[in-house]
Amino acid sequence: MYSGAAAAGPPRRDFISVTLGPEEAVGVGGYNNGKAWRRRSCWRKWKQLSRLQRSVILFLFAFLAVCGIISYTSVGEAWKSMCSVQLRIARMRFPCICSWRGAVIEPDQSTEPPSSKITEPEKHLSVEAEDEKEAVPINERQLAVIEAFRHAWKGYKDFAWGHDELKPLSKSYSEWFGLGLTLIDALDTLWILGLKEEFEEARKWVANDLIFDKNVDVNLFESTIRILGGLLSTYHLSGDSLFLEKAKDIGNRLMPAFKTPSKIPYSDVNIGRGTAHPPRWTSDSTVAEVTSIQLEFRELSRLTGDEKFQKAVDEVMKHVHTLSGKNDGLVPMFINTNSGQFTHLGVYTLGARADSYYEYLLKQWIQGGKKENELLEDYMRAIEGVKKHLLQRSEPKKLTFVGELAHGHFSAKMDHLVCFLPGTLALGAHNGLPADHMKLAETLIETCYQMYAQVETGLSPEIVHFNLHAQKGHRDVEIKPADRHNLLRPETVESLFYMYRFTGDKKYQDWGWEILQSFNRYTRVPTGGYTSINNVQNPSNPEPRDKMESFFLGETLKYMFLLFSDDIDLINLDKYIFNTEAHPLPIWVPA
Repeated sequence: MYSGAAAAGPPRRDFISVTLGPEEAVGVGGYNNGKAWRRRSCWRKWKQLSRLQRSVILFLFAFLAVCGIISYTSVGEAWKSMCSVQLRIARMRFPCICSWRGAVIEPDQSTEPPSSKITEPEKHLSVEAEDEKEAVPINERQLAVIEAFRHAWKGYKDFAWGHDELKPLSKSYSEWFGLGLTLIDALDTLWILGLKEEFEEARKWVANDLIFDKNVDVNLFESTIRILGGLLSTYHLSGDSLFLEKAKDIGNRLMPAFKTPSKIPYSDVNIGRGTAHPPRWTSDSTVAEVTSIQLEFRELSRLTGDEKFQKAVDEVMKHVHTLSGKNDGLVPMFINTNSGQFTHLGVYTLGARADSYYEYLLKQWIQGGKKENELLEDYMRAIEGVKKHLLQRSEPKKLTFVGELAHGHFSAKMDHLVCFLPGTLALGAHNGLPADHMKLAETLIETCYQMYAQVETGLSPEIVHFNLHAQKGHRDVEIKPADRHNLLRPETVESLFYMYRFTGDKKYQDWGWEILQSFNRYTRVPTGGYTSINNVQNPSNPEPRDKMESFFLGETLKYMFLLFSDDIDLINLDKYIFNTEAHPLPIWVPA
């Protein structure tokens, strides 16, 4: 094939001359496309090349290999850097949350009502196994919330670590139950805000110092929504079984409250002794307290497979469903633990002592996969009762508000607590309830905003009274001296979050931003923390109270952060339901 191969001494040539023989040209008896033939042919061609040609080819291969390695290293570093940034943001996202320990934690969507089988722990999948969505970056307003949270957390860490509540002015603390309420209430907020270092520090305290075997009386309702709810939520977000174990412990210790003649639970439980009792001054419990612990106990049953938790709270709801003394779905504020009957009949409010009863009717229905029709019936009937008996319009701006009814007499009094209602109505409309619920939500959230905007500090008082008759020089909102304190409450911000999430109207974000600025201006303590104030009408001296409620970190700032986000998967409302302390729990998927 190589014309000079057999010659004795031909002159050296740096080129190849190839001649095809007849058999090779027509493919007869020579080339047969076999692997052995191809290997021999390639080797002969390689040997036929001159030394210079082979050297050049080998050099080119070596050069390309080196370039490939350099390029791979550079691209790899860039990819690694990009992935690092994406993962830092991705831990803020749902439905998949990137664990700081390098795993992806799926929210527990295989959720069903309790069975006798213990639920398996949630699976931790590798990042590569998860098809991640593009992360939504944190914006400037969210960063401002993170800064506010860090400032509040600094005060708690410096002066009240492991205690219930911070007293930021005196740089000390107060105890209610002695169980680190602020820390536990803030756990899932730390996670959602992406505060890794602070979360890990708080987790260590829970692991080493949170002990429920104490001779201490706790309030069933407050312990359930703050401690049990906070631990369950943090378990779902982080996938860390420590929090579930602690939740089971406190859940079991709260069960003696249900050992009453009527199965309506006592208000107080000694979690060390295993005893329970009503308040010293009455044998009544408040309706809101006994009907606003269901989300948490039901979820504890689902996770543990122990039906006793759900059975206890479901019996309460079934009993209240059958009681007389309601007024078009509106319930009185008190219920007797011995007789199981409503007391103080004829007084109806959506404020303190009754508020979250209405909230949990809807949320239990959603949590359970929209199967429990009695809950929905009670909720729908109650909203119609609100429209019929409690709605009025103020002067001069004709703000729609929710008043109170006492023995047939209407009072134009509205607690700030009632501002949970616009968000609840919007949530119901989002889940298929009548569109007029959303229209009512839009009018009520305007009123709740005006409870801030018409006040000198831009902060709402605890209670307002609305003017029903136009008077020259008078605003819609009037405040009595005993009601002008602000406790850093979350209800208006909560409803702003729901309204923005479901409508996309940025005015709700703007209203929330105004409220955050007012908190910073009048309640922020320079050395760390925020404080309740006594007088929202005096900007020059709002009279700080020296107390930061745990719900400021657990609810108010959490809802602020979510309000300012445009990421619908940051606690997706089709997958999670918030308890009344803003702790998200998974919605059960139908079996």
